[in-house]
Amino acid sequence: MAKQAGMNQENVPSANTQKPTARITRARAKALSVSGGLLPLHHCDKHESSQVLRRNSKRGPPDDVDSSFQSKRRAVLKDVTNMPLNDLNIKITKEIKVQTSKQIISAVDRNAIGALAVCVDPQIQKGNIKATKDTTKQNLKELRQITAQLKLGNELESEQSIYYNPKTLGSSLPKGEINIFNKVESSNEQAIIDIDSRHKDPLMCSLYVAEIYNNLRATELKRRPSFNYMKTVQRDITQEMRGILIDWLVEVCEEYKLKSETLYLTVTLIDQYLSKMYIEKQRLQLLGITCMLIASKYEETIAPRVEDFCFITDGTYTRREVLDMEREVLDVLNFHLSVPTVIKFLRRFILVAQSSYKVPIVELEYLAKYLAELTLTEYSFFNRLPSLVAASAVFLAKWTLDQVEHPWNHTLEYHTNYKTSELKATVVALQDMQLNNKATLHAIRQKYMQNKFNKVATLTSPKPVKPLS
Repeated sequence: MAKQAGMNQENVPSANTQKPTARITRARAKALSVSGGLLPLHHCDKHESSQVLRRNSKRGPPDDVDSSFQSKRRAVLKDVTNMPLNDLNIKITKEIKVQTSKQIISAVDRNAIGALAVCVDPQIQKGNIKATKDTTKQNLKELRQITAQLKLGNELESEQSIYYNPKTLGSSLPKGEINIFNKVESSNEQAIIDIDSRHKDPLMCSLYVAEIYNNLRATELKRRPSFNYMKTVQRDITQEMRGILIDWLVEVCEEYKLKSETLYLTVTLIDQYLSKMYIEKQRLQLLGITCMLIASKYEETIAPRVEDFCFITDGTYTRREVLDMEREVLDVLNFHLSVPTVIKFLRRFILVAQSSYKVPIVELEYLAKYLAELTLTEYSFFNRLPSLVAASAVFLAKWTLDQVEHPWNHTLEYHTNYKTSELKATVVALQDMQLNNKATLHAIRQKYMQNKFNKVATLTSPKPVKPLS
């Protein structure tokens, strides 16, 4: 018995003096002192438990964090600039963005507090599920409203009108003042459509297209060939021979499917050479195919071979004669091949004319090209500027398709730099050619009689164009 009592006495202090396995903190030391040296059965220090969990895991704080904990909110950076805002759109955009940023921060803080306030206890958690769902729906609704406000602000900031007034040097007009139906004509007659702002393709060169065409207008004045070379330089060929040659070259372009730029450049090179060098009529066709060979090398992706041009002449000229003539033409022209032609201005002016319509009119493009090509065979149009011929072709094409409204508007006048009075003589002469059914040169007319050009060669205006000026 005594031995058993002694053993019991030895067991008591060993149980009471058991060393704790964890690090003793101040809270645990206080708990040990209160309980007489015994370890508490349950840990009630939430701060200590959170530290233990943080050491054992890289995750965030557990779900049993005190619900009174709130994340520190950042102060909203307000506008620190002292620059006055004169633009109403910019001012509205700034106010919307500042207001919506505050609402976003408020919504995020409520979500964070709601997430931190969730308790680990399953009973309390089930009680808060409904409140959490309601809060989430309310926050989503607010975020949708904020997104809509931000979208509105961005539209006010980034949207640019394509209409401007030339008197205000590019100041934009409200887009709501323009009524667009079948035509995109402005109620204000002085409003001009900016045709370059809508193009996103870098190949359109919309950023510096105005400078390009200003340079072309200056170049066409500098490199004009002599308009009376048939009297001063040439003695063996006539205007009719020149017309027959160009009419035949139109058929050659159709045969080899060459571009319009090649045809126009060919005619320009022929006229420039004839205005400087005398040539016999036996070599006139050689000059024509040689200039087309040079223009093909300049404009075409895959140019016809020298043998092809020799074949098209039925072997009249040899390969050596063509190459020798090519060398001579390039020497006379001093390799100045980049010259403004009618087609360069015509493409631009057609684009301007199409901007007046909601849907582009294909017949307008084909008819303007047809009228412009008719001038190639006429020596009388040789002394007119290419830009003037292109603008006159667009004028007459619009009048042929629609005799109700005046074909020239402020947009065309602004981009072409031609008024109606300046186009009068050229347009009247061009309409005479259009109505001439006794013309002996038929290559261009037969070309535009085809279905691929919508047979625009058959179109004529029932009303004369003279009273318009």
